[in-house]
Amino acid sequence: MAEKTQKAEAHAVAEEVDAKLSAPDAAEQALGTTLDSISPGHARLMVRVREDMINGAGIRHGGIITALADSPFAFACNSYDKLTLATGITVDFITAAHGDDILTVTADEASRGARTGLYDVTVTN
Repeated sequence: MAEKTQKAEAHAVAEEVDAKLSAPDAAEQALGTTLDSISPGHARLMVRVREDMINGAGIRHGGIITALADSPFAFACNSYDKLTLATGITVDFITAAHGDDILTVTADEASRGARTGLYDVTVTN
């Protein structure tokens, strides 16, 4: 029973982090993301590709994809209510996103130590 209570408390903390991070985040608001789920070490956002996100090649701009990947990462790594920041990011573009696609952006904790963590972020359409 204690483990179930701890999980419920951890989930509640993660949801409180959403409220703390979302309100002042003008970049996330400009991207038009919607938080779909959050729990300790995990977050998932949804976003529709708009015309102002398309590059000269007619596909989603890589910088926008990178910015989108940063958002659920921030929620996932801060879901323990301890302020954390990214020290680096590596992005591999596997396929293109096009106008009006609905993207799902998911961050999952792969490992977390006292000072660093590793998160896998995927963007799918």
